[in-house]
Amino acid sequence: MDAEEKSRLEHIANNSLYDKGANAATIHYEFEVFRRFVLPGSILEMGPAEGLMTGHLVDLGQEVVCVDGSEFFSQRLKEKYPSIEVITCLFEDFETDRKFDNIVLGHVLEHVENPVQILEVAKKFLAPNGILFAAVPNARSLHRQAGVIMGLLQAEDELNDLDRHHGHRRVFNPESFRQAFYQSGYNIDYFGGYWLKPVSNSQIEANWTAEMLEAFMKLGERYPDIAGEIYVVASHK
Repeated sequence: MDAEEKSRLEHIANNSLYDKGANAATIHYEFEVFRRFVLPGSILEMGPAEGLMTGHLVDLGQEVVCVDGSEFFSQRLKEKYPSIEVITCLFEDFETDRKFDNIVLGHVLEHVENPVQILEVAKKFLAPNGILFAAVPNARSLHRQAGVIMGLLQAEDELNDLDRHHGHRRVFNPESFRQAFYQSGYNIDYFGGYWLKPVSNSQIEANWTAEMLEAFMKLGERYPDIAGEIYVVASHK
C-alpha cells in the first residue's frame, strides 16, 4: 500500500464527518435510490467509510464484501458488522477471482487520484450481468451556483472547505461524471440525482426539519442536473 496515500486516508478517516448531520441523511437516501436497482446476489462495497451504507446493505440479507484503504474505518466495520468480509487495501491493490452482482461506490470517485482507473479496476470484479452504482457530489448543485454568484467560489467545481476536509480531489459535474464511465468502457443504464440543495450543509443543519430535508431529497430527483448529488447505474458493454 502506498505510504503517502495510506497516511492521507487515515487522516481523513480520523476526522470524518460523513456519519453526521446532513451528510448522514444523504447516505441514507442514497441507499433508497440504490435499492431500486439492486440485483439478487453478492455486493461489493468499495470505500464504505463509517459504514452507514454498509448497514443498509447488510439488512438486505445478501452477501456483502467491503474494501477500504483505511485501517481505522476497516476495524470499525469489523466491529459493527462481524458477519461481513472487510478487506483493507487501496482499490488499485485489491485482487480477487470473484465476480460480484452489485458494486457500490458511494462518495468514492471524488476522492481517488484517478477515477477512470478505479472504474476499470471495479469492472474486473463485476459479474457479466451485474450493475455498478456510483454517487458523487454535483458541481452544478444550486448551492454551488449560488456560491459563485455570491463570490464565495471562483467556479462551480472549486473545492470548498468541506470538500477539503473530506479529502475530495475534484467535484464532478453531470458531463464529467458520465465521461468517466464512457472512458472506462461501461454502459450507462441510468443517470439521476437527488437532494435539491439551495444552501450549505451548515445552514440546512441549523434551520431545516427532517421533513424538509426529506422533501428536498425527493425534489432533487426531478432536477438531476442541478441536484446536490448525482448517480450512475452502469454495466458491462
